[in-house]
Amino acid sequence: MPPSSCHPYAAMAAQRLLPVLRDAGADEAVRRTGALLAAGCRVVELTTTTPGWAEAVARTAPLADARGRRALIGVGTVTTAGQAEAALAAGAAFLVSPYPAPEVRAVADRHGAAFVEGGFTPAEIASAVRRAGAAKVFPAHVGGTRFLRSLTAVLPDAVIVPTGGIAPAEVREWLAAGATAVGIGSGLPDDPAELAAVFADLAVPCADCEGER
Repeated sequence: MPPSSCHPYAAMAAQRLLPVLRDAGADEAVRRTGALLAAGCRVVELTTTTPGWAEAVARTAPLADARGRRALIGVGTVTTAGQAEAALAAGAAFLVSPYPAPEVRAVADRHGAAFVEGGFTPAEIASAVRRAGAAKVFPAHVGGTRFLRSLTAVLPDAVIVPTGGIAPAEVREWLAAGATAVGIGSGLPDDPAELAAVFADLAVPCADCEGER
């Protein structure tokens, strides 16, 4: 399958909900990623806290979503240059850190990779946005949606992904506060039909992705 022509930021903005998987091992991560792809999800974040995470990335990166488009598998909780290099070597489409990570940023810049750098203070978030156009707000539940509204008011064009302590039922509230996409670590339904309904209800068209089949 050819590489995706859709930038991860554009795909996140269209999907609007970013599943963040922390699993007991690679097999479970692959199984859950497959279920998400079948349910209409395309962008999935695996994490370095999962044992065998690099293997899981290598096994899921070549997969396709329900529309036949190449999956965009990211790696989160990336905090070192070694993790960043391993993630990209395994086929990661983007990197995510939980806090400012200069070593990871350097690797992403060298490879031309998308990097959603974590931060919590306005200075950290603005700095990440200036460097790469995107930032992860973590832990998002501490500041809440009012905090996010204040951030997006002064960073209107930024890709902002709040993550941490957000329930699936709260996603629309965060989107209304200005989030580009919302990271969800738990609470998504296991039933395939219910899971597909979640993504179908939230997704919006992505012009950058429409040409991919």
